[in-house]
Amino acid sequence: MTYPEAISYLNSFTDYEKHTQYSYKKDLKLARIRGFLAIIGNPQKFLRIIHIAGTKGKGSTCALVAYILKAAGFSVGLYTSPHLNDFRERIRILLPFVGNRRRMAKDFEGMISKKELSALVKELKPLINKYNRYSKYGQLSFFEVYTALAFLYFKRQQIDFAVLETGMGGRLDATNVAKSLVCGITPLSFEHTQKLGNTLAKIAAEKAGIIKHNGAIVISAWQAKEAREIIHNRCKKFQARLYEVGRQIKYSQSKRGLVIKGLKNDYKNLHLDLLGAHQAANAALAVGLVEALSFYGFNIQASAIRQGLDNAVWPGRCELAQRNPLIILDGAQNLASARVLRSAVEDNFQYRKLILVLGISDDKDIAGICKTLSPLADEVILTRAATSRAADPAKLAGYFKRKLLLTRSVKEAKLLARSLAGKKDLILVTGSLFVVGEFRDVGR
Repeated sequence: MTYPEAISYLNSFTDYEKHTQYSYKKDLKLARIRGFLAIIGNPQKFLRIIHIAGTKGKGSTCALVAYILKAAGFSVGLYTSPHLNDFRERIRILLPFVGNRRRMAKDFEGMISKKELSALVKELKPLINKYNRYSKYGQLSFFEVYTALAFLYFKRQQIDFAVLETGMGGRLDATNVAKSLVCGITPLSFEHTQKLGNTLAKIAAEKAGIIKHNGAIVISAWQAKEAREIIHNRCKKFQARLYEVGRQIKYSQSKRGLVIKGLKNDYKNLHLDLLGAHQAANAALAVGLVEALSFYGFNIQASAIRQGLDNAVWPGRCELAQRNPLIILDGAQNLASARVLRSAVEDNFQYRKLILVLGISDDKDIAGICKTLSPLADEVILTRAATSRAADPAKLAGYFKRKLLLTRSVKEAKLLARSLAGKKDLILVTGSLFVVGEFRDVGR
């Protein structure tokens, strides 16, 4: 099987990341992926797992955890979603550092190779097709197939740890078939309200669904009262040990760097390449997660925490892609993320004018995102990604009073933004990871 054939086969499955017309509770069934995993030997049962759910900061926190463990000398499987440009970004293995060598932020280190992915798809295709013919739970989705591929690949590569990011929600997410050593909950806010619920309590209940076995260890970011109560009650139900950023874990910024007071040790003068004050909170959560592994006999040295945070990269999230003019890429897909992005831009960059390139998926909080980012912009270019979920740029136009231009594609928006920007200007590309991914890919 060639790589294009493998990708074509994977694309033949229903992808709920691209299509919104489905019933969350009826169409997502853990029994479906459990049934298929049993056929291929339940590879997830052979993995040491750190499992992370939340609204914003999931991917960044996963990356920070993975890079710390890599610096500690472990091989780490990293499973994240969605991807920016390449399916293979979702399944990665980070191997221990060699000296002080590091990769540029534009690279997705350790991606599964095209040859490995094609071989796995070829091997599993007959089993998938047979399962889909006879499954009483319906056909496997794209995310379920890809999650199964990741579990099997990680098992065969004999990794030391697997860091898993949930897709949407947590309770019914395909990754939730795995039993984790440690669960992480990043900050919770309103997202996917049509699927997860229209209150913070309902959303928190779905996200906290990854807490599911007695004696679990849970590390949570600071949460609003409503969400915190749900997480506390879930932990009580399963007699889980809960540690929270802002309580047992604390952090602050000093002139010399980030300071984190962890569960086991204090860390001073830490450095992060990831931009934004929110990344300091993500780093504190990540430190708590790796320190919690000490309950299982894995004691991570302070030097590994320092090196891991310093070397962590997470493309497409407040990513400085270019200078002169500045180009910042960030997949701010909800109101909370848009607010964080606005603060990060205001706090970290100086520029003559800001050109906002914005495209948003139709199921997102379009009004909230647009109203939050509008004050930043001197000029606005509205666009849409090449996905059925993308909102029509005209739907966004009413929220902006600045100089406004509408484009039909991200490629057209990128060419237009470059033509308008001077060396001292800033091009901010945001609103959707689909838009960010296309912008990064055009012209490369």
